[in-house]
Amino acid sequence: MTATVAPTDASGLRTRVDAELAAFLDRQALQWPDGTPRGVFTALHRFVLAGGKRLRPQFCYWGWRGAGGEDAGGGDTPIVIASAALELFHAFALIHDDILDRSDQRRGGPTVHRLFADLHARSAWRGDPEAYGRNTALLCGDLCAAWSDQMFHECGLSRDDVHRGYAVFATMRTEVIAGEYLDLVSGVGDGSVASALTVIRLKAARYTVTRPLQIGAALAGAPAELLATLAEFGDPLGDAFQLRDDVLGVFGDPNVTGKPVLDDLREGKPTVMMALARAAADRAQGARLRELFGNPSLDADGAAELRGIIEATGAREEIERMIRVRAEAALRVLSDAPLTPAARRALADLAARTVHRTT
Repeated sequence: MTATVAPTDASGLRTRVDAELAAFLDRQALQWPDGTPRGVFTALHRFVLAGGKRLRPQFCYWGWRGAGGEDAGGGDTPIVIASAALELFHAFALIHDDILDRSDQRRGGPTVHRLFADLHARSAWRGDPEAYGRNTALLCGDLCAAWSDQMFHECGLSRDDVHRGYAVFATMRTEVIAGEYLDLVSGVGDGSVASALTVIRLKAARYTVTRPLQIGAALAGAPAELLATLAEFGDPLGDAFQLRDDVLGVFGDPNVTGKPVLDDLREGKPTVMMALARAAADRAQGARLRELFGNPSLDADGAAELRGIIEATGAREEIERMIRVRAEAALRVLSDAPLTPAARRALADLAARTVHRTT
């Protein structure tokens, strides 16, 4: 657990992850079937390499390092390739999530389904542009999921190492889909705080922090006790990450987040913050929440009124408290976790960047 490894800063690791993603996509370009349109490949190449926080690969990498996995640096490093594969799975989840949420913007540009719907409309093709956009984006998401699986298995680690990590990978995939379905059910159900917290744990927290950490550690042969400790650290930190994401979805700067602040409000997204606002609202506030929240025609004035009600009920303040409590709980676990010193420092920095962010 004390192997000597090369230091890796966050920006350097992101550069290495991006390089592995680009190299993998370049190989897929050579294998694209002859005689078939390349629009899907071109769109995915642009989407995957368009930026993003690359949190999941970073947590996976530091799970590996924390469990004593070595990294001599340079290119073609198996753990960096395996970690980058999680970004392809993330692309799958984002593309499908944007379809479900009917979002038009992602990372400052059009979502994949919007890109293809607009292409259909500009080209004056037969049929429904919206259906074409959704159907093509579904295929794009499916391809990202398949590529993620391929990249992970081709990372260069031994078959036994990959098998250990893949067991956690498979659990993560099931949790994400279950969380997405629970999110849909919550949108037509009670919209309670408890159900919203369960959604973020399955759909976001474990998939963003806990499972990537455990995948990296499992690849390095970590014992069950360390995997359990990583869950005790990752679950509350992942919750805090998603709670911050929900705040930014309503109060963030679209020029920074890359997404309009009206999307979650028009959709009626059943977040913890909105559940808290409904629970604390008086009769007049509750009536306005029912009228405005989830209204597809909501305008900027209505959104401003909604934000005012959320503030007035104390829901935003309570979310900030919940974020703080969960981040502190995660850091307490981290301080005593049996990790390499370099990994503990890196994870503390990642935790801070996960919680205190504007994108």
